[in-house]
Amino acid sequence: MDTVAAMEWRYAVKKFDNERILPREKIEIIKKAFQLIPSSSGLQPNRLLIIQDKTLQKKLEKHSYYQKQVATASHLLVFCIETGVDTNFIKQKFELEMKIRNTPEEILRPFRENLIRDFEGKGPSEKEFWAINQVYLAMGNLLNICAIERIDACPMEGFDTKKYDSALHLEEKGLKSILAMPIGYRATDDKFAGFKKVRRPMEDLVIEWGG
Repeated sequence: MDTVAAMEWRYAVKKFDNERILPREKIEIIKKAFQLIPSSSGLQPNRLLIIQDKTLQKKLEKHSYYQKQVATASHLLVFCIETGVDTNFIKQKFELEMKIRNTPEEILRPFRENLIRDFEGKGPSEKEFWAINQVYLAMGNLLNICAIERIDACPMEGFDTKKYDSALHLEEKGLKSILAMPIGYRATDDKFAGFKKVRRPMEDLVIEWGG
């Protein structure tokens, strides 16, 4: 599917077809895409929850200000940040790089030590802000993947993160929920599917130099 056509096709779904379930191969594509998404310094301070449990989805709908997409979607994606990004977390990243790429220690050491010093100088709120930025990057990428794969989606900030964290036992996993995205197939009677996109004119959005 043409990339621009995919972007034209997608919209924030307001009503999902409750009877249609995404095939397993589509979920595997989402998982692989999430694994490949870029992140600052390659640290990947995010986790993705993929929920296919109507009872749990219904419970989370209540914590999402009763947005029905949460319960009626085929699956619910919950984007989380790791709350324990520390020296050990950074060291594990470089150990993995040595294992996969066989990069010599003398090459990795300066980058690793510089990164450790940088993070040791950050306070908790600064680390959290940094990690949250990576979550938005991840969701943006997955929205595009969903469009290309003809998977309908609805990105959401509107939910009670503390109640999500409690319902999903995230604190004990060292995680904190940030964003949610129900995915599945649009209902045939979702009138929003036919609405024209409202976007600012190109000349108000893009500035080009040269060329």
